[in-house]
Amino acid sequence: MAEGAHVRVWDPLVRIFHWSLAAAFTTALLSGEDWLAIHTLAGYTIVGLVVFRMLWGFVGTPYARFSSFVRPWPEALAYLKALLAWRACRYLGHNPAGGAMIVLLLLSLLAAALTGMVLYGIGDQAGPLAGLAAHAGFAWEDRFEAVHEFLANFTLLLVAVHLLGVALGSLMHRENLIRAMLDGCKREPSTAARES
Repeated sequence: MAEGAHVRVWDPLVRIFHWSLAAAFTTALLSGEDWLAIHTLAGYTIVGLVVFRMLWGFVGTPYARFSSFVRPWPEALAYLKALLAWRACRYLGHNPAGGAMIVLLLLSLLAAALTGMVLYGIGDQAGPLAGLAAHAGFAWEDRFEAVHEFLANFTLLLVAVHLLGVALGSLMHRENLIRAMLDGCKREPSTAARES
């Protein structure tokens, strides 16, 4: 490809997953306890999407696979340090910090959804974990509610950091990363510099 050409990086399933997860998490946050049916449906949607993404991380397209972007923590921290010094390398796929963020977000979302299911089972004797949660007793309801709310807020913090990273990466590399997650394409590397 000629310099300035674009290469498809994010497959349609990754892009649909990304925006569906953003919508489901936003819906879960906004609905809360006031609209429990909507909140619960959003939580189930999150679980389904996270399970899909975990599977796709092993069998999906090359840039979707965990093996292409999950790096050791020291490498992710070194990337963050370089990003803050405005010297970070450009990656065609996810950079090491972005890879770490994906793992953190998936785990945090899954934990929030599972604690929500336990809470739903204890408080309403409903949902897929109702049988297990019923044995926990109502004394555990407040504990699970506190953990569920903490995880939701922690995930929101992760989302904010993710958006900041996207903004910094877009500015530093003069590349619209939001558009790349919409159309799947990124600018092809123009040099033999370290890009993955």
